Amino acid sequence: MQLETQKRYYTVEEYLELEEKAEYKSEYRDGEIVPMTGGTTNHNKIAGNFYAYLKFALRGKNYDVYISDVRLWIPRYRQHTYPDVMVIQGQSVYTGTNTTTVINPLLITEVLSKSTKNYDQGDKFLYYRSIPEFKEYVLIDQYYHHVMQYVKTAEGQWLFTELEGESATLLLQTVDFQIQLSNLYEQVNFAESDEGN
Repeated sequence: MQLETQKRYYTVEEYLELEEKAEYKSEYRDGEIVPMTGGTTNHNKIAGNFYAYLKFALRGKNYDVYISDVRLWIPRYRQHTYPDVMVIQGQSVYTGTNTTTVINPLLITEVLSKSTKNYDQGDKFLYYRSIPEFKEYVLIDQYYHHVMQYVKTAEGQWLFTELEGESATLLLQTVDFQIQLSNLYEQVNFAESDEGN
C-alpha cells in the first residue's frame, strides 16, 4: 500500500511571517514554500561583479539596483522570489508595510546553476514576463563564458541574443551599460564549479 504525503499550502501572509524568522531564504510558489539552495562561490562572484559594475555605471541616475536580498512579488502567479540582480527605473514600488519586497523591476539577472537553469529559463521567465515594467532578462552561466539576453520590443516581442567567450560584450538595452564577459567573470575559477544556486 502506497502512502500519499499531503503537501502543505501556505497563505502569502504565513510565508512572509515564516520568512521573517527563517535562517535561510525560501521562495513562495503559489502556496508552496521552496527552500533556496546555497550558492557557490562562483555564483556569488558573478552576481557580485554584475551588481558592482552596474551599480557604479548607474550612479547618479534614476535607477535602483538590488542584489539577491530584496524579494520580488509577482501577483499574477502568486510568486515570491529573490532574483540575483534587479534594476528598477524611478521609484521602487513596495508591497506590504515594509521595504523588503518590490513589484516593478525593469531588468532582472539570474546566474544559472545546474539545479535552477531549467526553472530560470522556463516557468520563472514566464512569471517575470507578467510584470508590466519588466523589459530585459539576462541569464549568466556560471560554468563557462556564456550569457543569454532577452529584450522586450515596443511591439511586445522578446528578442534573444546569445554571447559566448570572454571577449564578448554584453550591451544592455534598457539601461546605458555594457560589460565585457572577462570582467563579468572576473576571479571565477571554472575548475571549482560545482552544484549550487
